[in-house]
Amino acid sequence: MTPLRKRMIETLELRGVSPKTVRLYVDCTARFAGYFGRSPEDLGSEDVRAYLLYLVHERKVAWGTYTQALAALRFLYRWVLNRGEVVQDIRAPRPERRLPVVLSFAEVHRFFAAIPSFKYRTLLMFAYAAGLRVSEASRVRVADIDGERMVIRVVQGKRKKDRYTILSPLLLEMLRHYWWAARPKDYLFPGRGRTGHVTNSTVQSACIEARAAAGLAKEVTPHTLRHSFATHLLEAGTDLRVIQELLGHASPRTTAVYTHVSKALIGKTKSPLDLLVANHASQAVENEEVASAQPDA
Repeated sequence: MTPLRKRMIETLELRGVSPKTVRLYVDCTARFAGYFGRSPEDLGSEDVRAYLLYLVHERKVAWGTYTQALAALRFLYRWVLNRGEVVQDIRAPRPERRLPVVLSFAEVHRFFAAIPSFKYRTLLMFAYAAGLRVSEASRVRVADIDGERMVIRVVQGKRKKDRYTILSPLLLEMLRHYWWAARPKDYLFPGRGRTGHVTNSTVQSACIEARAAAGLAKEVTPHTLRHSFATHLLEAGTDLRVIQELLGHASPRTTAVYTHVSKALIGKTKSPLDLLVANHASQAVENEEVASAQPDA
């Protein structure tokens, strides 16, 4: 390990960054250095710009990948090398705004029915019922299920925050059947050999297989189930602020995206044209009633 890589990892760890982000930033920096065959310490702003243009024009990477590379280089030069001027004038692109994929109730039912494994069917139904990220659902422990208060404790979710989310009576009954069959000791969904917890990639693979078996045209990932959870709650009349807390969103703007994907809410919204016609008809009836109430001359 080079001294620069070691220093970058230590700086990231001191900031409390997740191991996944540490690996991502280090990999992005390594690819940047590999492109030029030189240490980033010997490179400057024009080199950073040339590399980013290479990613856009030759590699044709997605904007998300581009943004990750830029974030890693910004961190490197600002906080590791103390040369913030190198990346000072480089701006991130305007983010693409994409609406999340949401399944209907019928599609959710088809999806769950297509999962042959009792363990993974329970896990994915658990994630949908509680609105959990895949990393949160896979790491839940038996002790996190509070049947007395009907809540699930989410320990150290995104941004290292604890929170509570709902535990439905139906889900609790399902978990009791699952516990009786699987007898998990620590993690509710243990990994192979019953040590540790099931991996995210294994859960995602189960999603891919179930989607194909169910014949669903929509992309289905564990996060699709989370989007569906939020949208279905919103359509049922749940307050947006409550949904924000259940999902663990830091900003209400993140949760507000579900108002754009809820067909039920959109369908209930009246167009101004309808209101105009209704108002005109009401006014005409009122005028007719007034006219009929006038005494004959």
